This record gives sequence, C-alpha cells and structure tokens, in this order.
Amino acid sequence: MPIGARDGRVAPVLHSLSEVAEVIKAELRPDRRMVVGIVGAPGSGKSTIAAELVRLLEPNATVLPMDGFHLPQAELVRLGRRQRMGSPDTFDVGGFLSTVASIRGAFGSSGQHVTAPGFDRETEEPIPGALDISPEFPCVIVEGNYLLLDSGGWEATAGLLDASFFVEIDEDIRLQRLIARHERFGKTSTDARAWALGPDADNARIIEATAARADYRIALR
Repeated sequence: MPIGARDGRVAPVLHSLSEVAEVIKAELRPDRRMVVGIVGAPGSGKSTIAAELVRLLEPNATVLPMDGFHLPQAELVRLGRRQRMGSPDTFDVGGFLSTVASIRGAFGSSGQHVTAPGFDRETEEPIPGALDISPEFPCVIVEGNYLLLDSGGWEATAGLLDASFFVEIDEDIRLQRLIARHERFGKTSTDARAWALGPDADNARIIEATAARADYRIALR
C-alpha cells in the first residue's frame, strides 16, 4: 500500500540520496532555516543517510540525532523502563522538542548557537552539550525513530519539520545490521539477537505505523 503524504497525497518514492538532496535543495531559502526529518526503524540506516545528505548538501546542512535525548540509565532504572530502552517513553521528549524549536529560530544573523546532547553507544548514556548547531547552516537534518509518532508528546514534532522522509528497507537486512551494531557495541551474539527481536522489534512496529504521515519515502536501490 502506498504511503500517504501529510496533505493526503501519495508520498513520492525516492530511490537515491541524490534525489533526496535535490528535494531539499529546492526548498532551501535564504531567510529561514529548513528542518528535515529522517525517520525509520532501528537499523534502517538513518544515521548513515543523514551523514551522506550532509555531504551532498555541503556546506548547507548539519545533523541533529534524536539518540542524545535518551533518558540516562539511572533514570530509566528509577522509572522501571530500562528493559525497554528505546521505547517512546524512554526519551526526554520535552528537551527534544525545545531543542528543535530553538534550532528553527537560530539562523543566519541571529548568531545563536544551539547546544544538544550526543550519545555514547558503548555506555548507552546521553552526553550533555556534546553537539553545537551553529547558525550558518540553512538546513538541519533531524534523524530519529519517533518524529512522526502522534502520541506521548511526540505529536508536536511534525509541526516543527518542513519535510519528512521515511526510510524503507528489507527486514532481513535491517535485522542483520541491527544485530551487528549491538555486537559491535558490546552485546554478546545471543543478547544482540534477543534485543533486536525483542524491544527493538516492538519499537519497529510502532515506528512502521507512523510511515503514512511522511512526506516522502526513501527506498534505496
């Protein structure tokens, strides 16, 4: 079934990142900052796609990853959510929304830098103030899982995006990548597979259900 765009149209399918970059370039304006959302399930390649788009749009773009807004481990334990880290309610949604809103207004002659947290995958902890979004970039690419979710506070995100792209990928490839990533950052093969087929799979179903709200699909060949 075709994915629908936010205005009810069928979302166009883009088969290369060059096409995605051209769509973004066509919307860049000298008087405002464009905020683009890249959405997809864990292991779909969002981070790689965002980094490549920055290269293709150079020097006009930078990236804000959603991962930095994971709640700290101690807070997840306190809330009883550690065993489902990565779920929609295991992020600092308010902090994320506030940061994206600030980024929209911090452009050009404003001189305003916006700091944002990074994320250490080995410790699975956010790193406060690790990123600096400087004002000269006319495009900020936000990549994350729940940018199109319509509940839990995430529903405010769509209104902060000028365009959204949902990443489609073969499920077997996605799982292979995800398990390999978990192993690379310290999980045993057994634990990596269990997490990918457990909490990650639950989250992937939630994310897939938001695809119909995207403006474009990315289905790389």
